[in-house]
Amino acid sequence: MLVDTGCGWVGKGPKILPLRLQAQVVDGWLKHRLDNLLPQLMRREQFDMWVVTGREYNEDPVLLTLLPAAMLSARRRTILVFCLCPDGTVERLALNRTDLGDLYSGVWDPDREDQWECLGRLVRERDPGSIGVNYSETFALGDGLSYSEHGQLVRALGPVYVLRARSAEKLAVGWLEKRSGPELDAYTGIVELAHQIVAEAFSSRVVHPGVTTVDDVSWWIRQRIHDQGFRAWFHPTVSLQRHGEMGDVIRPGDLLHCDVGLMYLGLATDTQQHAYVLRMGEQDAPGGLKAALATGNRLQDILAGEFVAQRTGNEILARALDKARSEGIKASIYTHPLGYHGHGAGPVIGLWDMQRGVPGRGDYPLYGDTCHAMELNIHQAVPEWGGQEIRIALEQDIVFSRGTVHYLAGRQTAFHLIA
Repeated sequence: MLVDTGCGWVGKGPKILPLRLQAQVVDGWLKHRLDNLLPQLMRREQFDMWVVTGREYNEDPVLLTLLPAAMLSARRRTILVFCLCPDGTVERLALNRTDLGDLYSGVWDPDREDQWECLGRLVRERDPGSIGVNYSETFALGDGLSYSEHGQLVRALGPVYVLRARSAEKLAVGWLEKRSGPELDAYTGIVELAHQIVAEAFSSRVVHPGVTTVDDVSWWIRQRIHDQGFRAWFHPTVSLQRHGEMGDVIRPGDLLHCDVGLMYLGLATDTQQHAYVLRMGEQDAPGGLKAALATGNRLQDILAGEFVAQRTGNEILARALDKARSEGIKASIYTHPLGYHGHGAGPVIGLWDMQRGVPGRGDYPLYGDTCHAMELNIHQAVPEWGGQEIRIALEQDIVFSRGTVHYLAGRQTAFHLIA
């Protein structure tokens, strides 16, 4: 049964807006970002003009975040031009055949001039001292200018203005990574929706010990994400650890782990949590497992304490791992930015196979009002399992704002228990 809540039609599950209202929310956020965030970033990176171009089905990933929600592609070709004005505002121009509402001013008449000719004319009229274009050897998300688009752009700029063009890598990353106030207001609720799916998956409603496999739970999560109107940005995984012989069928005494990521309202989540399957007569997980989870939480605290504005990802990684080692924690950290993309733009804080730092992406500094998936693991022996070492892998979505790490929708400090 559906109920009209005043903000959209929802069922018995979470309050999910219908697509039309989702588009209104996303477009409102985009306008706020264009009005308030983009001028700051263009000043910070010292660009007078930013040109973002892409063709249908081969769009620059930045371009897709600049288009209205109802426009799902570049429609042949879309060229957006941003000009920093003397009063600190940004003039927003669109060279395409589709009406973009009040977000952009349409400036191209295809009956009068070629699209690239129009761009060249606009550049000459505004005479920018610096022009940003999206190419980067370091960040894939800042490298959206395709080979053929680059050639066309160079010809449109001409010999004078092409010398004023340079990589907009940091501008593109800044646009993608920084979250606005309205987005941050909503992000906790989006992460809560992901946590609700994990909690249901790690319950007796889904898991029947002795019958259900880890793959069954993985696909249940994928289906649940789809059925509730979200999108999985990677296929969920569920795995188990147990004392003794391994297998795929979930049994009492197993320690379960999941990795789940969904998209809603254009923002990504990324969650890793654990569950314990109770044995007959048990009311809680063994003390050794609980102690290992507490160690994982301690590593989160250590890492959060090293989040300092302008520190690079590599600096944060080195400091956190040194502190963990001093406390005898067998730690691994591989935290990544989160936002428009699951593996988002911004400083990488380790990779699972690069614990001594990540050249390039790890050298990027930490900025405020950015979100990250705090992803890490610890290894610790469990006395109740004969000293067998287990892995506690946690991933919690956070925001770094005003010099402090805040956990979006909390973090796991106790196991989900499955009877």
